[in-house]
Order: sequence, then C-alpha cells, then structure tokens
Amino acid sequence: MKRFILLFFTLFLVSCAEVSHKGEKVSDVKSNCDCPKIKTEKEELVKIPDYGLLKKSDWSAIESSFESDNLMPAWTAWLRSCSALKQKDAWKKVCDIADDIKEPSDENIQNYFKKYFNVYLATNMDGSETGMITGYYEPVLKGSKVKTSHYKVPLYTTPKDLITVDLSEIYPELKSKRLRGKLVGNKLVPYLSRAEIDSQGAPLAGNEIVWVEDPVEAFFLEIQGSGIIHFDNGEMMQIGYADQNGYPFKAIGSTLVQKKEITMAEASMEGIKNWAKKNITKLREFLNMNASYVFFRKLPNDLPGPIGALGVSIEAERSVAIDPKFIPLGAPIFLSTTQPNSSDPLERLMVAQDTGGAIRGGV
Repeated sequence: MKRFILLFFTLFLVSCAEVSHKGEKVSDVKSNCDCPKIKTEKEELVKIPDYGLLKKSDWSAIESSFESDNLMPAWTAWLRSCSALKQKDAWKKVCDIADDIKEPSDENIQNYFKKYFNVYLATNMDGSETGMITGYYEPVLKGSKVKTSHYKVPLYTTPKDLITVDLSEIYPELKSKRLRGKLVGNKLVPYLSRAEIDSQGAPLAGNEIVWVEDPVEAFFLEIQGSGIIHFDNGEMMQIGYADQNGYPFKAIGSTLVQKKEITMAEASMEGIKNWAKKNITKLREFLNMNASYVFFRKLPNDLPGPIGALGVSIEAERSVAIDPKFIPLGAPIFLSTTQPNSSDPLERLMVAQDTGGAIRGGV
C-alpha cells in the first residue's frame, strides 16, 4: 500500500508508486500498486472544498515507520517551511515552538510532531487512496549569455506584458487559481502559446536570460522548474521558476504514446530524448502540443537548493510538490511508497514545498 499522510496540525498520509530521487537518472519505474487513472482537467473542476479530500486518520497508521525514519533531513526542510509559514497566524505558534528546539534529535522531533499534529489520509475524488509519485531533479545545462551558433535555444525571463490576475480577490473559492494573459486595448486575452513564443518572429526577443544548446533539455528544464547553467568559461548560473504563460501543462510523453510514436514502456525522460534524436523534423511539432511555457529568473548561486513554490529552498529527497487545493503548501507529509524499480518500501517524512503544472488532485 502506498500513500500520503499529512501532518497538518494535522499530518497527511500519501500513497503510491513511480518514485525517482532528485539527482538520480530518471528511468521507467514499475509500480507495485494499481495507480488510479489520471484525471482530466474537466474532471478536476468538480467542486470540492479546499482540503476536502483529507480523511481523518491517527498516528497508529504511520507510527512504526515514522519512528524508524531518520528525521533530521526532514526537520531541516520543516524549519525552512516555517520561515515562510510563520507569517500566517495559523502556523505561527507551531513554527515558533519548532524554532525553540535548539538541539533536535529523532526523539524530540517525534515528540514535537506527535504533540502538535494530527494525522489525515490524502485521498482522490473517487475515494481511492493511491496515486502516482514521481521524482524531480535539478538539470545542469551548458549555456551562454549571448546567442552563438552552438547556443541558440533561448530561456526567457518573465515578459513585461504578461499580466497575472489572482482570482481569489474576486472569487475566494478559486484561491489556488491564477489567470494569465496580456492586454489588447482594454481586454485581457490569452498570452502567447509555446508555438507563438518559439516562432520565427521571436516575439520575446530581448527577454532572454540565457541561451542553451538543446531544445529537449530546455523543455525538461521547464518541467523541473529550476536548474544550473554552466558556461564555457567555468562560470555558473542558478535559475528558477519565475512565471508561466497561463496554458495548462500537457505531458509530451503521453502525447507521443497517444500518437503511437513511442510505447508506454518508452515514455521515460531517456525514452523521450532518444525519440527526439531520431525525429528532429517532428520535434518542434510535438513540443508545441504543450502550449505551456515557463519563464525563469536568476537565483543566487549559494542557495542550498532550488526555490519551490513556498518561496524557500527545497531539500533533496525530503521535499514534495502537491496540489495546494487539496494539501496545504508547507505542510509535513508522510510518504508511503516503494523504492524506484523495487518493491522495497520507501516511507519517510516529507514537506510540501512546491507545486507543479502537472500535479493535480488529492494524491
């Protein structure tokens, strides 16, 4: 059984499979549970209260696994979360208490969470308790600060004409939704799609933050949301997610499978890259089927990790991305799944520090 469990004043429990760790090669991962069918965007529009898919559980559901976990890496991630969460009244007291633990150990970390948090099971809209767990990593790409014959794929910073509307100011029930577009006269219209941004006319020329060599590597960098650029002179630049053009993310792997370009077994990162090398003439067509486009910003090079949606550096193997409608951003989560390519259990305390365009639903 593989699940999420949340510690939220409250602790949440999450389940299921397909896991890869940050920094590891991403490969096909065989799941040992029947993961639910991925929901379409229309299905996700069913009205559910915020956090309405959480089901009350108790510490007995995770106690033995929780007590055998090495909690120090998760504690580091939790304290980083608290640096952002303590600005909110609901989290301030519990975060202040965490800050007062000057010599943390597995024992007093366990006691802290058991005293101040309850346990909730994360579920899906159909009532199921399992889902797909994937891993993310920090790509390292070669690049240039100017366009050259070798480095000619641009990564853009946020364009000045991109407008973001926080819908919660008008409709509180849409607090996790944002509308993006641009003004034409006095009307807000959809922003440029990927196909338009990458067109021959280069409508975003002048917004380049850096140039890289491979459009496929640039595409996967967008999916990960952050990365490191190495320049030929030895310098490096850390970049992270700044904004997005407003279109829903569409996975290239599933598109290639639907079009019978690759098999499901080949729909891994390496499989997609291999397909791209053999199908240069088709590549742009398939990339453009994902109209979503990510814009980047330069980050300090001395950060302990990439910046997640919570606004703090994420912790390798202890941070998880969630759908903030169903799980509170910043909350502790107990993950119950299996090791990549294995039936060996992977059960550990994580912290919800990021979100993602493809991450939708309760589990």
